[in-house]
Amino acid sequence: MKPLERPARRALLVVHASASAGWLGLSLGLLGLSVAALASGSPAATEASYRSMAVFANWLMIPVALLTFGSGLVLSLGTPWGLIRYRWVWTKFWLTLATTGLTAFSLRPGVNAAADQAAAGLPVADGAGLLAAPVVSLCTYVFMTAISLLKPWGMTRRGRRLRSPATSPKGVDGRSLRQTA
Repeated sequence: MKPLERPARRALLVVHASASAGWLGLSLGLLGLSVAALASGSPAATEASYRSMAVFANWLMIPVALLTFGSGLVLSLGTPWGLIRYRWVWTKFWLTLATTGLTAFSLRPGVNAAADQAAAGLPVADGAGLLAAPVVSLCTYVFMTAISLLKPWGMTRRGRRLRSPATSPKGVDGRSLRQTA
């Protein structure tokens, strides 16, 4: 992909950071609502908490997750960081893909089922699972934020191979740091 121009890169970075922060905030909101549903002794409060969680999961989480994923993908492909040049970018890509998939295919159906059960006056079958999901996602998002800021682990093998010919001095083998001639 052609490198992004500076204004486009900066605008996309703002979109990505804002969407990521929104996703983190939505997960924190889901955690609070889940705790409220489990701690409440009132069936009406439990139902309201699960219904609110359903609004988050059905209307907000998927668009924000897709915006985060898409903006991160375009940023990685349009900047020198690349998608598979650095381990931290590659890790964030897979974690974002996994959490987006889990949000769409596990969290949403679970929250909708819990809201329906609570509305029918039935005990919610997977209340603990609906508490665990936001905890795991929050830990994942904080981890991704940390690696975005710290940029640990260095380059991937492919990243080193792509960088070697352009930066290595004449006479140094691209696969090692020993003199070849």
